[in-house]
Amino acid sequence: MQGMKKLYLPLLIAVLVVGCGDKKDEAATGGEKAAAQVAAKVNGTELTVSQVNYALQRIPNLDAEQSKAASLQVLRNLVDQEVIAQKALADKLDRDPMVVQALDAARRQILAEAYMSRKLGAPVEPSDAEVTDYFNKHPELFAKRKIYRLQELSIKAPTDKHDVIRTQLGASKTLNDFAAWLKSENYETKVAQGVKAAEQLPLQILPQLAQMPDGQAMVANAPEGLTVIVVADSQVQPVTLEQAKPAIQRLLQAEARQKAAKAERDNLKAVAKIEYVGEFAEAGKEAATAAPAAGAPAEDADAISKGVSGPK
Repeated sequence: MQGMKKLYLPLLIAVLVVGCGDKKDEAATGGEKAAAQVAAKVNGTELTVSQVNYALQRIPNLDAEQSKAASLQVLRNLVDQEVIAQKALADKLDRDPMVVQALDAARRQILAEAYMSRKLGAPVEPSDAEVTDYFNKHPELFAKRKIYRLQELSIKAPTDKHDVIRTQLGASKTLNDFAAWLKSENYETKVAQGVKAAEQLPLQILPQLAQMPDGQAMVANAPEGLTVIVVADSQVQPVTLEQAKPAIQRLLQAEARQKAAKAERDNLKAVAKIEYVGEFAEAGKEAATAAPAAGAPAEDADAISKGVSGPK
C-alpha cells in the first residue's frame, strides 16, 4: 500500500483546485447529499464516494478482490489530504504566490489534457496492412532484432572540440587508448555498459546500430558533448509478426494520436492571438526544423569506419 500512498499525494493539489466547486454543489442541492454518497466528513466537509471512485480509476490493474481494500486506503489518503488542505487554507497558503502558481499550472494542464482527450476520442485501431507495413519497414526491431551489449562513454565537451574528439576516436586502436587521451586532455567523462534489446534503444540510432559489426563505434551529439557507443557484442533474437502485432498496434495508435494532437494544437494556435513580449520575444521564432531528440539524433550520429575495440 506504500506505492498507493505515493500515487495519491498529487491529489492534494486537486483538492485545493476543486475545493470551491464542492460549495457550489452543496448550494445547488440545498446543502444536503444522500448519505450513500458521503464516504467521510472532515470538520464538516464531505468526501464523497465519487471522489473515492475517481481515485480508484487511476490505479492500474486493480481487480475486484483488491477494490474493497484499495477503496478504504484511498479514503484514508483523502482524509489525510483534506486535514492538511484545511490547515493550509486556514494558514492562507492558497494566497501564497508559489501556491497560486502551482494551482494555476495544475488547472491549465488538467484543462488542456481534458480538451485533447475529448477532441481526439478513443484511439483508432490500425489495420492489419498498417501493422504489416510497419513490421516490414523496421527489421531492426523485429525480423532482425538483436540483443546488444553496449559500452558507452559520455564526454562533456564544448561544440568547437567535437571534431577533434571524433578524429581522435577514429585514430585510437582501443577504447582504453581513447579514454586515456581524453583524460590527458582533461575532458570530463563517464563510462557505462549494459545489455539492451533493440526496442530499448532510441529509434534515431537503432537502424545504424543494427548495421554495425561487433567492435565498431558510433559517436553521437549529446546535450553536453558527445556520446561514444561501442557495440561490444550482439546476438540476433527475431520476433514474428504475430508476436509483434500488439506492440505495433499500440505504437501506431500513439503515433496517430500524437500527430492528431499536434494538428489540433497548431490549428488552435493559428487562430489565437499570441504575443511574446520583452526578453521572451525570441520564443516566437519557431525553428525551421523540429528539435532532434536529446542524446543521439540520427543526423548527428555517424559510425567510425575504423573499428574500435572495447577495453581489454
